[in-house]
Amino acid sequence: MKIVNLRVNGKPVQVIADDTLVLLDLLRDTLGLAGTKQSCDRKGQCGACMVIVNGKAVLSCLTRVEKLGGADVITVEGLGTPDNPHLIQQAFLLAGAIQCGFCTPGMIMAAKALLDQTLTPTPEEIKHALRRNLCRCTGYTKIIEAVQLAARFLRGDTTPEQVAPGAGSGLMGVNHPRPSAMAKACGTAAFTADIRIPGALELAALRSPHAHADILSIDVSKALACPGVAGVMTAKDIQGTNRLKYMVPDRPVLCEDRVRYIGDPVAVVAAATRQQALDALAEIDITYTLLPVLSDPMEALTSDAVQIHDQWPNLCFTQPQIKGDAKKALEGSHAVIQARFKTQTNHQAPLEPEACAAFMEGSGEEKQLVVIGRSINIHHHLGMLQEAVGWENMRYVEAFSGGQFGIKLEITSEGIAAAAALHFRQPVRYIPGLEESMQMSSKRHSFQMNVTLGADAAHRLTGLDMDMVVDNGAYHSNGNVIVNRALLMLSGSYHIPDVHCLSRLVYTNNPWGSAARGAGPPQAHFALECAMDMLAAKLGIDPLRFRQLNSLVPGQTKSTGQAVDQWPFPELCDAIRPNYELAIREATAFAHDTLIRGVGLAAGAFGIGGPGDSAIAAVELDSDGGITIYAAAADPGEGTDSMLTQLAARHMHLPLDKIRLVTRDTDLTTATGPAAGSRLTFMVGGALVEAVNALKNAMAEVGAKTAGDLKKAGKPVRYIGRKKSAHAGTLDEKTGQGPSFDSQVHAIQLAEIEVDTRTGGIRIIRMTTACDAGVLIHPQNVEGQLHGGMDMGAGFALREQYIAGQTKDWATFRFPSMKTAFDMETILLQTPRTRGPAGAVGVGEMTMVPTAPAIINALYNACGIWVTDLPATPEKVKAKLAEKGK
Repeated sequence: MKIVNLRVNGKPVQVIADDTLVLLDLLRDTLGLAGTKQSCDRKGQCGACMVIVNGKAVLSCLTRVEKLGGADVITVEGLGTPDNPHLIQQAFLLAGAIQCGFCTPGMIMAAKALLDQTLTPTPEEIKHALRRNLCRCTGYTKIIEAVQLAARFLRGDTTPEQVAPGAGSGLMGVNHPRPSAMAKACGTAAFTADIRIPGALELAALRSPHAHADILSIDVSKALACPGVAGVMTAKDIQGTNRLKYMVPDRPVLCEDRVRYIGDPVAVVAAATRQQALDALAEIDITYTLLPVLSDPMEALTSDAVQIHDQWPNLCFTQPQIKGDAKKALEGSHAVIQARFKTQTNHQAPLEPEACAAFMEGSGEEKQLVVIGRSINIHHHLGMLQEAVGWENMRYVEAFSGGQFGIKLEITSEGIAAAAALHFRQPVRYIPGLEESMQMSSKRHSFQMNVTLGADAAHRLTGLDMDMVVDNGAYHSNGNVIVNRALLMLSGSYHIPDVHCLSRLVYTNNPWGSAARGAGPPQAHFALECAMDMLAAKLGIDPLRFRQLNSLVPGQTKSTGQAVDQWPFPELCDAIRPNYELAIREATAFAHDTLIRGVGLAAGAFGIGGPGDSAIAAVELDSDGGITIYAAAADPGEGTDSMLTQLAARHMHLPLDKIRLVTRDTDLTTATGPAAGSRLTFMVGGALVEAVNALKNAMAEVGAKTAGDLKKAGKPVRYIGRKKSAHAGTLDEKTGQGPSFDSQVHAIQLAEIEVDTRTGGIRIIRMTTACDAGVLIHPQNVEGQLHGGMDMGAGFALREQYIAGQTKDWATFRFPSMKTAFDMETILLQTPRTRGPAGAVGVGEMTMVPTAPAIINALYNACGIWVTDLPATPEKVKAKLAEKGK
């Protein structure tokens, strides 16, 4: 032990430190400075814990307090507050560099250390200074711009007031600061692990090291005797069904007698500290009998394969899609290509671990179980938890979320935390580390696809045949929704007269699949868009011309048989053509002994407002003339807060500071569907407009100007708005024909890459997206979503893969960083959507769809090789080059 005196944010601090105490724990646990975050299991991989010590940016998770005698420490709280922010914090806000906000404090501290040394940093100097800081949301472009803007502020070249939108700048198409952004910049936004509950027990879960095994016995006696342990919970202690039923009741909160993937939870320890709980886990003795492991869906479909679930066959869902006669069309085609494609199991990779807290509120019969997590569908998850843990009076509160990208469509830590709070009769916090978070969470499904695509002599598409096998992993979740979404968008941007597709969803002993940014179409479009380039090459036609020639036009039908009424895709082809032609010229002119440049395209038409979708929102006129919006519309970083406030202000003719949001509590909101499928702007925004119109109509009817006037006239001050999609019903079970989406967001993407023929490495030089997302509410937010989708799509194409038992942290996952960042450009067209609120439509998932195929098409353009098994690692590229003799 050692007495250490230091200063933190200008205040003297004395602490008795042993050789294990790190600065991160001192700041968060002792001093309550929760702006400093933890993501990477204290491995120094993420930069979320970055602070400044003696003028230098350091990783507080690796910095031992015993070595900090006399040190001067500055955290994000020491820079500024929401009422008096630092210029760097204002720059991040105004540049649009803040999405989920989990990485933001660390980024700001790294930027502060850099700008203390130079006020004229180059982009390369910024990248170097922030090389240890990870971000999943932004693609890094806006972060670099934020540091450059901060330098301008600090030099006195401009001021925040000159950069921020003025009072008369309007409400649509204006980059007003996001309502939540300043709290995130100052470290005051409370993420789940930041919430302290007096007397809370800390939880740790024992998870299966086996992919498939029967549980013969569980002996917890030694664990119960460990210091600080309050108890151990197993499946027999859970009061409810012990099943987290999204669609099929197959996933247990805790496994009773069998584990089905590496990471399945078996037992939970509650202790005074997290470390004590982890120590006790090692003392639990479990006896397993190993069972055959099914790691490939094709193997799981064989007649002699072991059945993973007794109640359900391994083939858990199948859906064909048949439009016309694809076989006949392909037989009569002028040119046909055939290819096989495979996408990997992947992790959505939000920076924040799967944290949750739960406690009882009230007493007696009114006692309510409160669960704090980061769900994107709080009402649906509340129902799942009530049934699983057997407690009716519950409430779900959404904390700020450190990204999610589809992962929080599922319950992960919440089931364990809720059950533990009931079992141990004490408040609990379940704050798992990164490795455990990776194990417990759902993944992006792996797809295997055989594709045949044909065209006639006039270069018009004739037919598409696709066989699609989807690895659902160990549990069903929403797997059939993912398959159906792939089918609903199967024909992409194109008119394909004849289509035949057979899709099969299969249980395996792999990590279970669920929603991931794009949720089905990124996998299916990878096959379709690469096949388009293959066919264009066979026909000898320019890939951009080929895509534009085969665009759907209003009145024609998609693969579902539904006709479209708006289709502004050809205009996007025109918009990107100058960039495409310049990229081709530059790549052709480039000469190097071992480096080759290539250019690739891919497109997408992402559907929004699916069949039968509905949303609800309420508005209430407040006594000061403002309004409060009530809608369970999660915002894990996309900008829902901007969308709701700016739409409401526009329609009510109110200033932005008169709009309040209540979105995070099941007791205060009604179910309005998930923050998924890029649906919130179109659906919930549409419901909000209806609610505002109802309020305005009531006020006009009685001549009311205030809430008091409404009450005097006998009118309510709260009004409900609802929006339903124009189409309802499901795809026909035999043909896959049926209703589709109300609208689409369209994009075509251009990838410029450089291939190193010595190593097989691919460097992305630039990506350009031409996108039409309807009328823009907040252009900066739209750009941020497009940038983030490009960056995530590049990782999907080139690096990222989740391998159970091997992928344990951000290094083994190959998380995107400043080192892998690339230049990005966006071209934004605005075709008002006829059924969108103020003509708008969603955009969050669009660029995830065409990114991977654009990169793989660029690889073919550069080297004449196809890597159709993602990710296209250097090893795969090098092997293909060797086959080609390069």
